[in-house]
Amino acid sequence: MQILNRRAPYEYILLDRIEAGIMLAGSEVKSIKNGRLDLSTSFARINNGEVYLVNANIPPYQGGVPENYDPSRSRKLLLSKDEILSWETKSKQQKLTIVPTKVYTKGQLVKVELALAKPKRQFEKREAKRKKDVAREVERELRLRG
Repeated sequence: MQILNRRAPYEYILLDRIEAGIMLAGSEVKSIKNGRLDLSTSFARINNGEVYLVNANIPPYQGGVPENYDPSRSRKLLLSKDEILSWETKSKQQKLTIVPTKVYTKGQLVKVELALAKPKRQFEKREAKRKKDVAREVERELRLRG
């Protein structure tokens, strides 16, 4: 099972990646394993030496919903102190954002891949789209000729 954040490569220039564990309730794990997770507006924030995943929307599991369940609550991410300190200094010095790129299972565990990212400006987004369109046209021409 793998859930991708398809908005991340469009919105950001992804630089460095890291794998982190995530603290979830039992029904959230079941919901994620069913593929119900929205990462499009989520990001990670470092507070007091701890990393939190903010704005990740995990809808309630159909089998049973706990009372007062908040689908977009902040969830703690599990990283070592050295990794947290390293990423905190990089993000502050270079003004980078920490963005989740994918969530996947590794055995019974649910893991999150985080990336240090630099936000793209509007003209960079247009240029990337233009390059992708040109590559698609070239590929189409090669297929038609060959």
